[in-house]
Amino acid sequence: MARSSLFTFHKIDNRFFFKKNTRTLKELLWLFSLEEMWTTALNHLSQQIRQYFVRPESHQRALVYLQGLMSNASRKNAWQVAEEMGEATPYALQHVLDRAKWDCDGVRDALHAYVREALSTPDAVLVIDETGFLKKGDKSVGVQRQYSGTAGRIENCQIGVFLAYASSRGHTLVDRELYLPKSWTDDQERCREAHVPEEITFATKPELARRMVERVLDADLPAAWVVGDTVYGSAQPLRAALEERRQAYALAVTCKEQVEVQGTRRRVDQVAGSLAGEDWQILSAGAGSKGPRLFAWARVELAAPAINGWQRWLLVRRSLDGGAKPAEMAYVLVFSPAGTSLEEMVEAFGLRWTVEQCFEEAKGEAGMDEYEVRSWHGWYRHYSECSCVTVRIMPVIGNSALHFYSE
Repeated sequence: MARSSLFTFHKIDNRFFFKKNTRTLKELLWLFSLEEMWTTALNHLSQQIRQYFVRPESHQRALVYLQGLMSNASRKNAWQVAEEMGEATPYALQHVLDRAKWDCDGVRDALHAYVREALSTPDAVLVIDETGFLKKGDKSVGVQRQYSGTAGRIENCQIGVFLAYASSRGHTLVDRELYLPKSWTDDQERCREAHVPEEITFATKPELARRMVERVLDADLPAAWVVGDTVYGSAQPLRAALEERRQAYALAVTCKEQVEVQGTRRRVDQVAGSLAGEDWQILSAGAGSKGPRLFAWARVELAAPAINGWQRWLLVRRSLDGGAKPAEMAYVLVFSPAGTSLEEMVEAFGLRWTVEQCFEEAKGEAGMDEYEVRSWHGWYRHYSECSCVTVRIMPVIGNSALHFYSE
């Protein structure tokens, strides 16, 4: 068994916590079978992305780096990945992320095609969210002191905007964009040093999200809904673009958002305050670690859009009674086909939390947040490698494990 394959084998072994020297024959057979499936998946992936590399050496090094991301390295930076994979130095792997010629957008598009075959369903949901990457210094592309939801405070960090695809067949991240603040786009010399392409200009996070959603939909990945938090729901241009495509959405907004109800514009919290007790229903927003995530839900029809057969709604979520503490409220703008039920809206919006699972898996299993590249293309290339792991490799392990433990 090759060295890289051995590392993958041990990663799989550790992932399922089999005690040393106590594995049953069934467990051993499953591990070796899984290793064979992993190798097959890697070979298929290799063939699928080969066309996006100018030189075969870069293609092979990219596969080595990918396998290193799946290894037991304590951190997934080039130095430790190289050591784990038996490389004398990290320079060849750093070359793949920096100077080698390959098309990471082409790899992204190839993964879109794979997700369409392996995970797509007509009722799938696209989930927009962002995550922060803490950094030191001011050289990493896009870094500045800004709010990071990951840290829960203002930190020196980069912000990536991501799109996840969630269906009954699974969930995964399918697209990414690096948010480049105005402190960067207004400084051409700084952008040149980080190899930011000249055509890149400032774009808001909702604008980046719109581009990703349109790319995925144009790639014929079916999605019944687009969902996201208040950063994206409060962006009217994003909502307008989705409505123009007749794409249903359930996007959270702040309490200050104004909507039109029966010819009068009012804040959403004021609309929610006028709801009667019988307007509320207790529904589950999906399964949580402690059981169903139960909330009280209500909806109010808003001014009709100019598109026949579609409706706009204000969906309101209220936490269940928690004693002396006031109930927590959330407000969601919904655009959906006429006849969409409250239960369907709640189920779609509840899938927003799958993106957190995607982040956890990508960071925990593929080192998405442990890179040490500073350039624009380095950031995108590292994520492309991580997405190969989370889209093509991790499902092999997960699906096989589900089958193993169900027997």
